[in-house]
Amino acid sequence: MRFFHLADLHFGKSIHGVSLLDHGDQGYWVDQFLKLTERQLPDAVVIAGDVYDRSAPSGDAVALLSRLLTGLSELDIPVLMVAGNHDSAQRLSFASSLLARQGLHISRPLFDSYRLEQVKLQDDDGEVNFWLMPYVYPALIAQTLEDDSLRDYDSAVRALLARQDVDFTKRNVLVAHQNVTAGGVEAERGGSESMVGGVGQIDYTCFDGFDYVALGHIHAAYAVGRETVRYAGSPLCYHFNEVRQQEKGPLLVELGAKGAPVRIELLKLPPLHPMRELHGTLEKLREQELASPRENEYLRLVLTDQRLSPEISAFFDALFRARGSILMERVSEFDPFRENVSAPTAAALERQSICELFTEFYTERSGGESPDEEELEVLAYVEELTAQADAHTDPGSAETEKLLTFLERQETRT
Repeated sequence: MRFFHLADLHFGKSIHGVSLLDHGDQGYWVDQFLKLTERQLPDAVVIAGDVYDRSAPSGDAVALLSRLLTGLSELDIPVLMVAGNHDSAQRLSFASSLLARQGLHISRPLFDSYRLEQVKLQDDDGEVNFWLMPYVYPALIAQTLEDDSLRDYDSAVRALLARQDVDFTKRNVLVAHQNVTAGGVEAERGGSESMVGGVGQIDYTCFDGFDYVALGHIHAAYAVGRETVRYAGSPLCYHFNEVRQQEKGPLLVELGAKGAPVRIELLKLPPLHPMRELHGTLEKLREQELASPRENEYLRLVLTDQRLSPEISAFFDALFRARGSILMERVSEFDPFRENVSAPTAAALERQSICELFTEFYTERSGGESPDEEELEVLAYVEELTAQADAHTDPGSAETEKLLTFLERQETRT
């Protein structure tokens, strides 16, 4: 069986106020991916969470997902999709029973039932079972399983998977969206996902027995613990830190008979606007960029030898604009001065999650110290309740009760 493994599409994403929808980046990627899919004709497409960038996506973001899914349906390719921490599990699963008849399978919310959505596909070697696990919050699983001892992500995921009727004599693929590590060691990451460091860790041994684990949440593509527990990474760079990562594209996964080696290949899909960071002295960068033929990029400028002035900004702005590029960020590292000229706009702040905003505020006010795991777990749970609530209503008594219960658990931790 051959399937594509995708994750972290983040449809509706903006970077420094530049909408990747309005500027065509995400639409271009969808078109290129559909062409690649038509050439490869995989047996399925797996999307491991963070389909949208916000739990209440814009109409344009929804339309882009519809375009992607319609294109795959026209190719008669099943899609298996889970909700990530940026998604609303309830919104994403709307009409899921009806859509499943058309080959679109979506994870169930875990509010009322611990049963994961299971999808069975067939190939020449028999049955392959796909298990769709949305982003797991410990407090939610503790409530669903009626087990107050489940206070961390690792134990919650283990308890949840233990309740599934998995026949490990057959081939099984788990689709999940979590912070998975090997022995507590995390890989280097960039962008907003750097803020999950230490929070919500799940050891890869949670997934022992599964023939392949298709992960989302971290924007780099790499294996965790063993080759068949893998992050696909995001389809595009969503932060300038991510330019350090390898080229991006879907993973092509080939499952043979039970016990046979799994073949995994990254298929590169170049972006419409490559991201690049320019770092150096003013003289070096002037010479380098005046001689550069590059066009249609998203750029970050970091000066090392002097402060940024309006004249310097105007020079580089005009140079890159003439080449169809956008200078998104300007920074001076002139010692001991450091200034980020690009102040966040209200719209940019609105697009950030609660955890992202709080982490930035806390770190700035504490002299560089990050919030601890318990504080971030509380915020993650608040974010979950926010995702579940209607945008035009206040939190109900049930949600308030759940939050108070969760906070009490944090207070009584030993």
